[in-house]
Amino acid sequence: MPDAHAIVGKYIEISSLLLTLDLAGTAVFAVSGAAVGVKHRLDVFGVCVLAFVAGNAGGMLRDVLIGAVPPAAIAEWQHVTVSLFAGVVFFFWHPRLERLRTPILLFDAGGLALFAVSGSQKALAFGLNPLIAALLGMLTGIGGGLVRDVLVSEIPTVLREDLYAVAALAAAAVVVAGHVFHLPPIGTTTGGAALCFGIRLVAIRRGWSLPTADRVHHP
Repeated sequence: MPDAHAIVGKYIEISSLLLTLDLAGTAVFAVSGAAVGVKHRLDVFGVCVLAFVAGNAGGMLRDVLIGAVPPAAIAEWQHVTVSLFAGVVFFFWHPRLERLRTPILLFDAGGLALFAVSGSQKALAFGLNPLIAALLGMLTGIGGGLVRDVLVSEIPTVLREDLYAVAALAAAAVVVAGHVFHLPPIGTTTGGAALCFGIRLVAIRRGWSLPTADRVHHP
């Protein structure tokens, strides 16, 4: 029979890890949302709205699907506070940046990585099977960026050529594999996030993409 203290310790470790990942992902995605708002010349309210949406939409969708309601983003003060703080700070700090494209891409890649692994971990913690947990991890990662882009009338990054959803799915797969083989969650989470971030950066730098219809050869 498993030791009760070990079970409680494991639960506390996972809970702390999920909260840390969620808040970190919220912060970096909120910055990416604020950066998009600034690029589109929105006012401070619009920038904060995009910051909140980018930082929380993916996690809220994940929580609704797994039955963790109300979603953590609106049930706890930390997520709202982190999002609005990131939005306001970036709104006033952005003049120091010569170009906005680079920070948007970097923070977006970071948010994607953190949310992909946190989404998978939370799905596993709620007892979902590994395949569904991996898909929910991917959904958590792409959700915020998708809604953010729609609000500013851009084609969402996930629907374009970039290796976006693929990178999120790779991160989620690492987390799920670690769970299946009983590896330390912190190690697999770190590895999955690093893999996702690396794939995004290399894809952006080298122009890697999935094939589109106009590139497919028809004999």
